[in-house]
Amino acid sequence: MNFYSLNKKAPDVSFKEAVVKGLAPDKGLYFPESITPLEKDFFNHIEYFTNTEIAYEVIKQFVADEIPEKELKQIIEETLSFDFPVVPITEDISTLELFHGPTMAFKDVGARFMARCFGYFNKEKNATKVTVLVATSGDTGGAVASGFLGVEGVDVVILYPSGKVSDVQEKQLTTLGQNIKALEVNGTFDDCQAMVKTAFLDEELTSQRNLTSANSINVARWLPQMFYFFFAYKQLQNKKKDLVFSVPSGNFGNICAGIMAQQLGLPIKQFIASTNINDIVPNYLKTGVYSPKPSKQTISNAMDVGDPSNFIRIQEIYKNDDKLKKNLTSYSFDDATTKNAMKEIKAESGYIADPHGAVGYLGLKKYLKDNKAQGIFLETAHPVKFLDVVEPVLGDTIEYPQQILDVIDKEKVSKVISTYKELKQYLIETK
Repeated sequence: MNFYSLNKKAPDVSFKEAVVKGLAPDKGLYFPESITPLEKDFFNHIEYFTNTEIAYEVIKQFVADEIPEKELKQIIEETLSFDFPVVPITEDISTLELFHGPTMAFKDVGARFMARCFGYFNKEKNATKVTVLVATSGDTGGAVASGFLGVEGVDVVILYPSGKVSDVQEKQLTTLGQNIKALEVNGTFDDCQAMVKTAFLDEELTSQRNLTSANSINVARWLPQMFYFFFAYKQLQNKKKDLVFSVPSGNFGNICAGIMAQQLGLPIKQFIASTNINDIVPNYLKTGVYSPKPSKQTISNAMDVGDPSNFIRIQEIYKNDDKLKKNLTSYSFDDATTKNAMKEIKAESGYIADPHGAVGYLGLKKYLKDNKAQGIFLETAHPVKFLDVVEPVLGDTIEYPQQILDVIDKEKVSKVISTYKELKQYLIETK
């Protein structure tokens, strides 16, 4: 399997090269050259397969023979060492919980898979030391830090916006030590992401330090997110009823992975991209004009993205034809509406949703007003990661799970920067 740049001005590369490079030389995201649907018999008998077996069938065409079957299955098994339960909320609405991993966020899946791929590739003779440079709006950094902690031959440098991630998220970024370093940026997530993209294109820097990305722009972070859409389908009691997914969307990697799962044959009728007031995609679907804007801060901070990187992949899947607008619905919601949704979910079912899940719930509820289906919204992070929002809104005290207790009292270690020049200096001086 080869991967090509969506800017179409760089050579095709193998899976390994796409993972190690992260971004193509022409600034484009990598995309697989083909997508072959899975056999119908696989879907008809999916409940008889383990999660590891399902994930292997889903990912193997993209990895091809670059990681042998035995090793790839071991990577998958280690990646999926936790549960992905579907929890009923109302008669037509359920939530898929993606927060049972080590950092209690959906990004644990992609980060753990990617880290283990790197670990396999670094066993090869003459493997080059790599620096994973990643921007985070909240959960990516913690998942990448946990996934890559102690991986030989890999340094990790995480950029995060100062004062714009939760206390728990910040501790997960800044307390691990070893090969994990955190840079606290005076700015927004978009500023962090812009610095990372600039670094990849800086030939003076890349000649001295081998950089790759662990954001969802990297195929090894993005593609494994297909897995849990299949796990949700496996758990459905009624597989004949139309299925729709509402995905809280920021950088659009998660929903793009869901659409890839659909391309593989997973019977999903509709996707709902539920956003906060950073409404670039909802506006695009209304107007046909894609107009990035500076991100605005919200209580669902992991979705505070003003120029979602992965939307170009969604456009590529549909080749920019009308199927995109038929298959993808998108709504945006403000903080006040999100808080009311958190209260409504708690009142109806006793379930405590985090702000991102609440946005997903809102999108699903709006869609189901005019459409009959069974709906699943993604609960992408444990509410304990957003205590400063959840506890005041719901009036509840949430106990720390063990994953959080392990980091919450550790001392934060970070370096504050404001400009790309400072980032470049840091990377050159600490190589």
